[in-house]
Amino acid sequence: MTIHPTSVSEYLSTHKYPAKAHARAVAKHLSLTSGTIYLESQKSRLEEDKDQEAPFHQRRYFFYLSGCALPNCYLTYDVAKDFLTLYIPPIDPEEVMWSGLPLDAEGAKNKFDIDSAKYSNELETDLKGEVLAIPDQVSERATLLKDGGVAVKLSKDLKEAINECRVYKDDYEVALIKHANEISGSAHVALMKAAKTCKFEHELEGIFLENCIRRGARRQAYDSIIASGTNAATLHYIHNNQAFSDRLNILIDGGCEYDLYASDITRVFPLNGKFTKESREIYSLVLKMQLDALAMIKPGVLWDTIHETVHKILIQGFLDLGIFQNGTVDEILENRTSCAFLPHGLGHHMGMDTHDTGGHPNYSDPDPMYRIEDDVLVTKDGYENLTNVVKEIDDVEGTVNSTA
Repeated sequence: MTIHPTSVSEYLSTHKYPAKAHARAVAKHLSLTSGTIYLESQKSRLEEDKDQEAPFHQRRYFFYLSGCALPNCYLTYDVAKDFLTLYIPPIDPEEVMWSGLPLDAEGAKNKFDIDSAKYSNELETDLKGEVLAIPDQVSERATLLKDGGVAVKLSKDLKEAINECRVYKDDYEVALIKHANEISGSAHVALMKAAKTCKFEHELEGIFLENCIRRGARRQAYDSIIASGTNAATLHYIHNNQAFSDRLNILIDGGCEYDLYASDITRVFPLNGKFTKESREIYSLVLKMQLDALAMIKPGVLWDTIHETVHKILIQGFLDLGIFQNGTVDEILENRTSCAFLPHGLGHHMGMDTHDTGGHPNYSDPDPMYRIEDDVLVTKDGYENLTNVVKEIDDVEGTVNSTA
């Protein structure tokens, strides 16, 4: 299989993660004109009772102001001087024999959008004056500097400021999410094409992981949900170990992470390549719910309005199908009967986390058993769908019946 670069991947390869712009935005949000913002990366650690390192995942607040995914690092942003410094671990000659050469200061300066790169043993000498840090994310080495002319102020406001800034994605962040969607989208299509040759949920899970890793995404944004038959009625089904047997449909909720930025895509398709009459009717209704919800998305529209509209579409659809047989749309909505079939919200914000900061909507995700989930960027004029995976019935069936 030949994997060709895309315009998005080429853009990412020629630009840097905009850490400096993020640092400025956070300082502006806090109305800071002086002082130093100080952040620490996540620390490496061993698994309990083992000599193996535990899986490492970078602290989001640190990454947002650095673009650096390495453990045991520190950063300072001098607000008045507009100067961002990254401190990386010093090179240990003995460790080089076992693990190879790590990133050095010169390499870090070239790789990241920073003004200076130093080794972490220089941090104590450099850290002076009023320092703003996030509570519970500061190690002893910083808190013990109080007598050296350093005033470390632990501020929840700093954490909240970063959270608020993360809500609005810049071009590079959007590109990261787009590329994660490209990779995950290819994996979803591969599962559709492979479904008729597989007998167990975990076979498809393995194919999904393989396709993501082959395209450079070694980490998933969350544990994939590979739910056949009635397993799909469990919102966060995680077993992924059941035989297909005579089950009709399968739900795939999976998304990779690329450079810490997530994707989150869900599709449902028939295991034998053909929806039954009943499945086709429900799937068509869910697709209408999603498409109508997407058409409403634009700045200024209340998410609650879209949510209520989708419930009304669901109710009318169930009345037309004879699933609901008594009452009007408004009466059924008032009695919250439809909540049994749509028990959750329509969406959530997404970025470095699948459920990202801000609590703002980001995708349409109706009906727990028949879900169609895309990643959507809200723009000044409406929205841009970042997900490109088939979802019209004929296209879905055609893909399942095609060869890999």
